[in-house]
Amino acid sequence: MRRAIFPGSFDPITLGHYDIIQRGITLFDELIIAIGINAEKKYMFSLEERMHFIQEAFAHEPKIKVLTYKGLTVDFCKKVKADFILRGLRNPADFEFEKAIAHTNRSLSEIETVFLLTSSGKSFISSSIVRDVIRNGGDYTGLVPKSVSVK
Repeated sequence: MRRAIFPGSFDPITLGHYDIIQRGITLFDELIIAIGINAEKKYMFSLEERMHFIQEAFAHEPKIKVLTYKGLTVDFCKKVKADFILRGLRNPADFEFEKAIAHTNRSLSEIETVFLLTSSGKSFISSSIVRDVIRNGGDYTGLVPKSVSVK
């Protein structure tokens, strides 16, 4: 079984993430959306909200699981028996950053990183941009799956 994880904070999940996940499930038998927990980071949405947004967005997809983890991503991969890490690339800066992480992960384990380019119409979307739009009362609905709602 080809199992991969797609790690991130997903604060919130965006249409860019959604795009990578939709395309990733065609490559793997199972895709675990792995929400990293970082005690040092201040999130806009609670862990429960982030999990709900993702679970609702992919309720129709049996190949998707949503789990949380702390610590090194490669350690979580070993724990869930995933041989691949899926990552999305929006631009050259993403590539340079992700390449360094992929090399580090490969030096710590046998886990391969698979990169997918975000579709061109979604390459400008990031969680930080979405959070800024939300904070300032803008219309965020065209940037996130329908499951994401601000109360």
